Amino acid sequence: MSTISIIGSGGMATAIAGRIAKAGHTVEVVSRDPAKARALADKLACGAITGTYGAIPAGDIVILAVPYTHAVAVLADFGKALDGKVIIDITNPVAPDLTGLVTPHGSSGAQEIAKLAPASAQVVKAFNTLFGHVLAKDKRLDAFIAADDADAKARVSTFLESLGLRPLDVGGLQMAQSLEWLGLIMIGLAKNGAGTWDISMKVDIG
Repeated sequence: MSTISIIGSGGMATAIAGRIAKAGHTVEVVSRDPAKARALADKLACGAITGTYGAIPAGDIVILAVPYTHAVAVLADFGKALDGKVIIDITNPVAPDLTGLVTPHGSSGAQEIAKLAPASAQVVKAFNTLFGHVLAKDKRLDAFIAADDADAKARVSTFLESLGLRPLDVGGLQMAQSLEWLGLIMIGLAKNGAGTWDISMKVDIG
């Protein structure tokens, strides 16, 4: 097993980290607030460690588990420390009133993050269509991914499989736009048609 780094210490970071720890990987938690990072690492146990914010993460896979509004600052703070890393972007850049996305027309949160990341890093969109509390239930769920780099996509697919998830490739990073709209649709379904947040998107094949 390997070390997986998570930047963030909120609800989604906690849910994903829980899956990672149960799968036998080492979790490195990194946060602006060292106390929050330590608290999450202690909660996970299983050899979880904390990293220094802005320093080179221990894992080759780095999960960006912060709100989209904070992502630009995080990337600026880490800079070249993310050289050569596979960065998993889980953000949903939804407007506060949930009427749309806040990204530039024709772009996505993942594409904007890729513009700011080091050229040697590869950005993969994943996890954004899964609610944290559903992910924490340890069910086998469908996890949609989008990325331009085939090797990075394969590495993330293998990682997701190790967490008991079913990775489904939707195409290149430009498809992150569709995944982010799907994230907003999931919120709309939870608030309206489904009437519950205990939902996930599943693809039936066959």
